[in-house]
Amino acid sequence: MDASVEQFLTELAVQRRASPHTLGAYRRDLERLTILAAGTELAQLKAPQLRRGLMQLHAQELAPRSIARTLSAWRSYYVWLARRGTIAVNPADSLRAPKRPRGLPKALGTDQAAALFDGNAAAKTEGPLLQRDAAMFELFYSSGLRLSELVSLDWPGGLDPASGEVTVTGKRRKTRTVPVGSKALAALQLWLAERPQFAREGQPALFLSRNGTRLSPRQVENRLALWAQRQGVGVHVHPHMLRHSFASHVLQSSGDLRAVQEMLGHASIAATQIYTHLDFQHLAKIYDSAHPRAKSK
Repeated sequence: MDASVEQFLTELAVQRRASPHTLGAYRRDLERLTILAAGTELAQLKAPQLRRGLMQLHAQELAPRSIARTLSAWRSYYVWLARRGTIAVNPADSLRAPKRPRGLPKALGTDQAAALFDGNAAAKTEGPLLQRDAAMFELFYSSGLRLSELVSLDWPGGLDPASGEVTVTGKRRKTRTVPVGSKALAALQLWLAERPQFAREGQPALFLSRNGTRLSPRQVENRLALWAQRQGVGVHVHPHMLRHSFASHVLQSSGDLRAVQEMLGHASIAATQIYTHLDFQHLAKIYDSAHPRAKSK
């Protein structure tokens, strides 16, 4: 390995306090650069040589995400060399990593969503913590909240059962108000009746743990996975999947992209348009199962 690489990694560890995981990733990526150099000093490499190296990684079927991370490590190393006066121009500056394919978010089908919440009635007789879980997940799906928005809700606070609305503060400290469905309101009323027995003095959180503390995002994630397993949904359900399901189902029913954008709190309509692809997938499945020519295929 080039001596300058070891110096660069040492500075990352000592001055920037990079984690062992980060240091290991940088070392692997710079080892690729050393192999590419084939004996040439790394400071002497030019942009065409680095571009050829990226093409080789692509030919080796390295994932676009991994290629992007590798290029980022190379660029950081050459920035470090430039600051030391070893090179005049960063050869990685003009390079661009391959575009990463944007995967579609996974959403529950309407039948799966129904199966997920069929147990809410049973929760009435199975203890207050299940009533809390039912209220959380109904609100999640009813209003398309982010996980961070859900766990940060206070009582009394953003939830207004009288008006059937909830006000949350999302990304970039933007506040929005969204409707709450009747089933979610009913589940919330059951939980609010039980909440005082868990609430510690001065604890404003709407959703509380057994110990009276605010639920963490991880706790909500674990409870949802257990709830879905208990309900026999058949897939692993994570919190963001409920938000995706909300957006997909509302869009399928209404076709109003702007309304979905406002309810999700997206700054740009482009972020919401991904749900039109989910809707198209739904239509494509219907076509494949119903069209005579699609069947013969």
